[in-house]
Amino acid sequence: MTSASNPQTANNDLVWSLDNFSQRDMAKSFVSRFESRLCVYSPSVEQIYTNYTLNFPSTESGKMVVLPNPYAFHDTFHNISQNAVRDTGLFIVPGSLIGKSGLYIIVKYKNSNVRPVPLPIRHALKKMVRTGQDNDPFLPILIKGDLREFDTDIPCLHLHRLKLSELDLRSNFEKENIKKAIFDKMSSLYRDADEISEGL
Repeated sequence: MTSASNPQTANNDLVWSLDNFSQRDMAKSFVSRFESRLCVYSPSVEQIYTNYTLNFPSTESGKMVVLPNPYAFHDTFHNISQNAVRDTGLFIVPGSLIGKSGLYIIVKYKNSNVRPVPLPIRHALKKMVRTGQDNDPFLPILIKGDLREFDTDIPCLHLHRLKLSELDLRSNFEKENIKKAIFDKMSSLYRDADEISEGL
């Protein structure tokens, strides 16, 4: 079993702690549904990984390790400035949080008086995919800390997004490749949403 101290995972951004989860097994099961279906960003090396596996070392039960595929170097994008990565306030949550089945996306407003309106994940992803031809397409990514508990002991995934307009060091051609890679993942997530949602 891979250890969090493996040289491949020397990048601490790729070692996520599960220590604070009251239901750790539930968190593992939940995040595993999105393995390689959402891209992962590492701020310290300014890279996006689109091809990876999630590993839960048996010797360190409180850790989750993101392992980029070492043979798929074309699936890693470099020089992704931290300025281009933004918080969205969007969360993927299991339907059990709201007394329903499946997966939902909700917006968690800073104003606690505003109640979030859950949207089935397929509907939300459809809206995101439709931004593909916009000047500011919605490109969801994950960073360390995005696997959380949502107010209770139920795990959820917060979404960050990549803003192509802020990638000053990348050519338009490179930006298109990055956009395509993230959109391919999002389209796959949309296509497999029912399968991923089973049992939730």
